[in-house]
Amino acid sequence: MTRLQIGPRFQADGAWVGGANAGFSFALGAASVALPLQAVAAGYGPVAVGVLTAISAISQMTSRMSLGRIMRLVPDWVIIAVACAVLAFSSTIVVISSAVVPFVVAQLLQGVARAYFWTGSQTHVVRGDGSSVKALASVNLIGNLGLLAGPVVAGFLIGDNAHTALLVAAAVALLALVPTARLDRLPPFRKVENRPPGRLWARDGVWPGCYAGVTAGAWRGLLGSYVPIALVHAGHHSATVGVLVAVANATAILGSWLVRHIDDESRALQVMRWGTPVTGAAMAGMGLLAGSNVLAGLALAVSGIAAGALQTLGPALASDSVHPEERGEAIAATGVWRAASLFASPLVTAALVAVAPIGAAMVVTGVVMAAPVGLWVRPRAAAR
Repeated sequence: MTRLQIGPRFQADGAWVGGANAGFSFALGAASVALPLQAVAAGYGPVAVGVLTAISAISQMTSRMSLGRIMRLVPDWVIIAVACAVLAFSSTIVVISSAVVPFVVAQLLQGVARAYFWTGSQTHVVRGDGSSVKALASVNLIGNLGLLAGPVVAGFLIGDNAHTALLVAAAVALLALVPTARLDRLPPFRKVENRPPGRLWARDGVWPGCYAGVTAGAWRGLLGSYVPIALVHAGHHSATVGVLVAVANATAILGSWLVRHIDDESRALQVMRWGTPVTGAAMAGMGLLAGSNVLAGLALAVSGIAAGALQTLGPALASDSVHPEERGEAIAATGVWRAASLFASPLVTAALVAVAPIGAAMVVTGVVMAAPVGLWVRPRAAAR
């Protein structure tokens, strides 16, 4: 069995990674709520807000595509620092002006910040000795807690407008620069001689990691879009919808934490092979059972545990399947696939909703997510 041994010394340096992660994720969670609400307060309609959100997703995806090359030029701690500064600026610019251009720039920059921070921080903790799964589980735990806390605090701060919440988000993002400055000064990745031919994402180990990212991204995309809509259409009160979505988020944290001790490739692949269809099937079940808060909550909880496991195991397996100097590129590759799925899954569901009830559309999307063909079929791109 191949041991998953590429990972961090998650002790002293890990405390600084955790501090940066907590600050950034809290700021991002707050800004993710405050920015669209600020757009609504400025007079933009639901369609315009949706377009602005899509701009951020596209920006995140395209930014991840170039990060593999960028990490050969600059250290990962610099990428993390840039992400914190960019997030602070994106949260501030719409406070200064509510015109279209500042909003577009803010969403573009938020996408860049997301891509840079998550790729940079995950890459940082999988370099050195130890278990990369355990390290990524720790990073994801802190990040998810911040993403949960940020919107709650932003909700209390918003009041009549979102300016206060956006300024707080910017301030916390800048505070995250303090622990970032204390991170180990790991060098940029070096070019690998005699690199295997073909695309890195198509290699054994990396491809399953990317496919896990597709499933986890689709789950996250639906949770932030059509899951709440399906629950509202099923007759649930907004407070109940909030609780059910929180259940899904909480169990995703649990799923990520439960797999932290998996330290060999065969076990990781086994969990991923089960996690992929379970995530999709549970989301399909949510579409069928949306009328019952108990059954819908159970389906969301199951999907969250499976998606959380995939979110941690995918990047870990990908980074441990390549040369040590290719780890950053491997993690960036899984992030590209996750971001693409995060963007595409709501669009696919939207197309289905145009011709079918939303519950049926959720079932079809969940069934597609449950098809785990990518974990068994190696793409032909690996050969050339």
